[in-house]
Amino acid sequence: MPTKLGVIGGGVMAEALISRLLAHNTYTADDIAVGEPTAARRQFLLDTYGVTVCDRNGDALATADTVLVAVKPQVFTYIAADLAAMVKDRSQGIRAASSPLVLSIMAGVPLQTLEAAAPQCPVVRAMPNTPATVGAGMTAISAGQHVTPDHLAQAEAIFAAVGEVVTVPEHLMDAVTGLSGSGPGYLAVIIEALIDGGVSVGLPRATAQTLAIQTVLGTATLLQTTGLHPAVLKDRVTSPGGTTITGIAELEAAGVRSALIEAVKAACQRSQDLGST
Repeated sequence: MPTKLGVIGGGVMAEALISRLLAHNTYTADDIAVGEPTAARRQFLLDTYGVTVCDRNGDALATADTVLVAVKPQVFTYIAADLAAMVKDRSQGIRAASSPLVLSIMAGVPLQTLEAAAPQCPVVRAMPNTPATVGAGMTAISAGQHVTPDHLAQAEAIFAAVGEVVTVPEHLMDAVTGLSGSGPGYLAVIIEALIDGGVSVGLPRATAQTLAIQTVLGTATLLQTTGLHPAVLKDRVTSPGGTTITGIAELEAAGVRSALIEAVKAACQRSQDLGST
């Protein structure tokens, strides 16, 4: 594992990675430098994690062996120049000579665009999701043309600090964005609806919230632990003429299954749109 991590952007997802990497002793605070334009955010990261903070991205990247691009895709145009300057400086021997591994968590920005901004650098495109902030994230990664098996292993180790990691071909990355990247939002809506349903049949809201959240968490844990297909679990808990099959019939009548499928498709399309702008 390299000794220096340069981060462009000090937002929530960058903080999640930084906090977990420090907790896992993958990096020390002295090994991490963050470029962040907002003074209050820089001070927070400094006070909370003890990492180096910079108002210029170039300073954060100066000695980095690995670069994490953690900004919104809409501002990539502005930070692409910082990546290009880093590569130019290194090619001229102004700063560290090696080409750093570049990791991007920007939705919709393809490897081709990233590699154009950081020519000859190994680039890995990643899509984590918000449960990464509690170490329960799901990250998919795709490797660029200059990425070696060692680079890929390094990327996997970094994102494993915040949860599970899978490798997919890049043409599936927009689909990943539509499913696991945006999925926490869909599930939040579902959980909120379950809570409201509990309240509608007489449960106190706090009790309904506990029941709904633990039911979703427990079901996901059961499926993950046992490897059961969701349809098998569904069949096991639906007795003839019982309460569960009655509820499921209402879900089907309301088109919940189709609505979730269409949500994934729409979010996938939006990711594609972001990548083409």
